[in-house]
Amino acid sequence: MGDPKYPRRVWRKPKRPLNYELKMEELKTLGTFGLRTKRELWKAHTELSRVRHQARSLLALRQEIREEKEPILMQSLARIGLVSSGATLDDVLNLNANDLLSRRLQTIVTKKFGFKTPYQARQAVIHGHIMIGDRKVDIPSYTVTVAEEDSIHFTPESKIPEMLENTKSKEAAPEETKEAAPEETPKDESSSTE
Repeated sequence: MGDPKYPRRVWRKPKRPLNYELKMEELKTLGTFGLRTKRELWKAHTELSRVRHQARSLLALRQEIREEKEPILMQSLARIGLVSSGATLDDVLNLNANDLLSRRLQTIVTKKFGFKTPYQARQAVIHGHIMIGDRKVDIPSYTVTVAEEDSIHFTPESKIPEMLENTKSKEAAPEETKEAAPEETPKDESSSTE
């Protein structure tokens, strides 16, 4: 079982940390999904490698043993929405980190409620404005299952829905006034003072 004081590390660093292309790709992913540190990205990579390792080990088993164990893995991945219900082990091996990151609560809240950036959604989650069903969830990296996805909503006391509506109406209003307002010509100040 191991010593409880020293938990198993849930992330591994990349083997070549000074690779420029890898650094740029990581930074792009951080901005796209609103991750706080690269450690969150490394956790997703490590979890994905664990799932892929399970799939490869299942492919190496005999057919009758594989038929018993394969549905367990596939049901767990289908429950969190990584693969469809009729997927095969090849689909599991084709998964990438973006698939796993798109199932985070922060990402789903960003898409569902129309936040401008994923960092705004992260702040709403951390400050306790988001509920899944009857419980508040303040963990941005919480993996949302397919069954829970429809039950995500704001808390009743949250003011964020009103703020989002106000910003949307303010953005729509200036566009309408720009079209309707005629262009004004600037007056010459020297002629008006004489």
